[in-house]
Amino acid sequence: MFSNTTKIEIQFGDCDPAGIVYYPNYFRFFDNATAALLSAAFKMHKRHWIEKHSILGIPMVDTGAKFSKPSRFGDVVEIRSEITDLGRSSFSVRHTLFNDGEPAIEAHEKRVWVGRDPENPEKIKSLPIPDVVRAVLSQQERTPR
Repeated sequence: MFSNTTKIEIQFGDCDPAGIVYYPNYFRFFDNATAALLSAAFKMHKRHWIEKHSILGIPMVDTGAKFSKPSRFGDVVEIRSEITDLGRSSFSVRHTLFNDGEPAIEAHEKRVWVGRDPENPEKIKSLPIPDVVRAVLSQQERTPR
């Protein structure tokens, strides 16, 4: 399935007083990596693919991570993100964060393709992932590291 790799330089503000990344910030990194993955797949910025596909977003319904190596201020890390499953209205992403070429974190998330609920416009409702989106996300194409 489709994958993408992004690089991040760890900033001072990402870290706790001990100088290592405060763990919730990894989930912010992964959220941005998912947006980058889909933007690479659709060849357009997130705001444009949200508008093009008439959705409100892709909220997360499940996430988790296994931490094996810390990252510190000034480290440049790579996050390899890939689609691992496509459901009717949901999809799963696996993120592997590499620090100095070694896996440091393995994370997963499940997201849902959503729009406005026609019966209650103040709520969201899952929508089927369009076939054109499914075809793009199923590609074996990989971006260079």
